[in-house]
Amino acid sequence: MENNFTKGNILKALLKFMIPVLGALFLQAMYGAADLLIVGKFGSSVDVSAVGTGSQIMMTLTNLIVSFSMGTTIFLGQTIGEGNAKKGGDIIGNSILLFLTIGISLTILIPVASYGLAGVMNAPKEAFSQTVSYIQICGVGSVVIIAYNLIGSIFRGMGDSRTPLITVLIACICNIVGDLILVAGFSLGAAGAAIATVFAQLISVLISFLIIRKKTLPFSFDKSQIKFRKQNVKKIVGLGLPIALQDFLVGISFLIILAIVNRLGLDASAGVGVAEKVVVFLMLIPSAFMQAMAAFVAQNHGAGNHKRADQSLFYAMGLSLICAVAMFYLAFFQGDMLSFIFANEEAVILASADYLKAYAIDCLLTCFYFCFVGYFNGIGTTKFVMIQGILGAFGIRVPLSILFSHLPGASLFTIGLATPASTFMQTILCIIWFVYVHRKQNI
Repeated sequence: MENNFTKGNILKALLKFMIPVLGALFLQAMYGAADLLIVGKFGSSVDVSAVGTGSQIMMTLTNLIVSFSMGTTIFLGQTIGEGNAKKGGDIIGNSILLFLTIGISLTILIPVASYGLAGVMNAPKEAFSQTVSYIQICGVGSVVIIAYNLIGSIFRGMGDSRTPLITVLIACICNIVGDLILVAGFSLGAAGAAIATVFAQLISVLISFLIIRKKTLPFSFDKSQIKFRKQNVKKIVGLGLPIALQDFLVGISFLIILAIVNRLGLDASAGVGVAEKVVVFLMLIPSAFMQAMAAFVAQNHGAGNHKRADQSLFYAMGLSLICAVAMFYLAFFQGDMLSFIFANEEAVILASADYLKAYAIDCLLTCFYFCFVGYFNGIGTTKFVMIQGILGAFGIRVPLSILFSHLPGASLFTIGLATPASTFMQTILCIIWFVYVHRKQNI
């Protein structure tokens, strides 16, 4: 096993695992940002809007798969923490078959639903056909996208965060090269960005299999283990489905907000698309701690080291807060500079900067909230994660976004304030649940 989180210095072990996760997330962000950056520099606001809306839809679906695969990460981590590494091969075999089935289904469904998805999102009429093309092309590559993300989840469950870093690096490089050739070179716009995305992940998956064949796994695995085992599948689904449902519905809430914004016109639509790419970078560190906490806590929970799991939570929060202050400053006071990286048109940059001010406030809250989510995922209380996520999305974020959008003189900043309001409420719920769990378990 790459990392045994059940012993040794907590801060050192946590950082050793988290830093490669952060690197992978950064490259993943660069991977997604490259599309918008290159389209923004070599395309038009129509292409920017199409990629912004289309990528938001695909990111929501991709996050659904990534979240669902957390069931594999948690189950594998807890199993290894219990000292039952031999079961790992069966878990991976079950996961491969389960996610292959999902991938094939999405490959058929997404292209068919592309027009409906673009319509529901109120994609501006000038960018409607480009948005549909982006969704269709990415949808055809669903199996590749799922394989790409499942590989990362499996290795994080084993305590290995370096291999996913390598696979993301490969994909990032291939995607940038593809964007430069297809978007800048052949002027294919949003469609070129989509083709580059799928092709890059295909190359990454193929190279990943070569890497895996040369690695020594902490358990045996062969083709005979790729079959459904009801007990294992039930466990993976039981852990992963609540996280996936929560993330999916949260993603839907952000799509609703984008649909509201799209009614404000092309500049607002493109501005929010640019801002969402910037936000991915702003949230890198809390997101890295969330993923690291899930794997770290899963092993310690499996080994019965509850106090050690708690200590890792507080370490993560402290480090994340320090970084959050810097992210707040950049988003609130330098939003136009950050937006300029992805767009040329002044109206789009100003719209993006206005929206980012709301996310600056959110940065000061997610440093705590994301760590709590990682912790609760690690101990297996994923149903609570689902419930609080849904309450935050549809009890606070969506209603406030609708309300704020109808206020006199409504701006992207006022609409965006719905997000930190939701995060604040969810953080309070996490604190209450943390106290409840510890009293119940007498920790």
